[in-house]
Amino acid sequence: MAHVKTDDGVELYYEDTGSGIPIVFAHEFAGDFRSWEPQVRHFSRRYRCITYNARGYPPSEVPPDGSSYSQQRARDDILCVLDGLNIERAHIVGLSMGAFATLHFGIAYSHRALSLVVAGCGYGAHPDQYETFQKESKALAETIRDKGMEYVAATYGHGPTRLQLRDKDPRGFEDFIRFFSEHSGEGSANTMENYQGKRPSLYTLRKEMAGITAPLLVVAGDEDDSTLEPSLMMKRTIATCGLAMLPRSGHVLNIEEPALFNRLLEDFFHTVEAGRWTTRETGTE
Repeated sequence: MAHVKTDDGVELYYEDTGSGIPIVFAHEFAGDFRSWEPQVRHFSRRYRCITYNARGYPPSEVPPDGSSYSQQRARDDILCVLDGLNIERAHIVGLSMGAFATLHFGIAYSHRALSLVVAGCGYGAHPDQYETFQKESKALAETIRDKGMEYVAATYGHGPTRLQLRDKDPRGFEDFIRFFSEHSGEGSANTMENYQGKRPSLYTLRKEMAGITAPLLVVAGDEDDSTLEPSLMMKRTIATCGLAMLPRSGHVLNIEEPALFNRLLEDFFHTVEAGRWTTRETGTE
């Protein structure tokens, strides 16, 4: 198994497929490196695709101390993957939890990103939802510790913004639930409580987001309600940002609508690589 070591000594498992311009994929809370299979099969024909498991997700290491999990740590783990593989710049693609990490990577390390794809990002970020989200994250972490991953996969995994996947692709949904149930309870609980539950609201970071210089594409599902307003806010705040909305779609966009998702990303990458993704003028009607 291939691993890179982070600057705080945590081993992260990764897979490296194809050759060409590199793309690094960062997964969501309920996913792992396997969630990106529809993208790896498509993009590895012309790109070098790197998928990795976040800390707390075997076969990556599962640190027992909750202080090892944070928004800053997840951001820097992307950088450690790049450095560990001697990659100077890459397209960075993240979904949900991975999208938060990708966005924060853009805030801190835009110069290391060829582009940023921020998909399904914003749950709990709105000021009206933030306090409730923090409480729910702590409660979910306790549920994971008390009842285990199979129970959480059968409940949280069937949430209202994931059922679109079940209805469109029953076999894909079965795989999603099975993979989710195989995750480490300790790693998932620590991730939910200390990364998800303690990450800052995006609405307090508008100034920092406005400083992003890398080309950025936000992708949202129109039935993923908690991400809609944050997606619009990011579009309005970041001058390099474009926004794509997938119709009749929920949260797990890359496996719910893989062909459409891949096409959006491919067009975006090609536009960026051609030097045609320009920064828009702000402050105008």
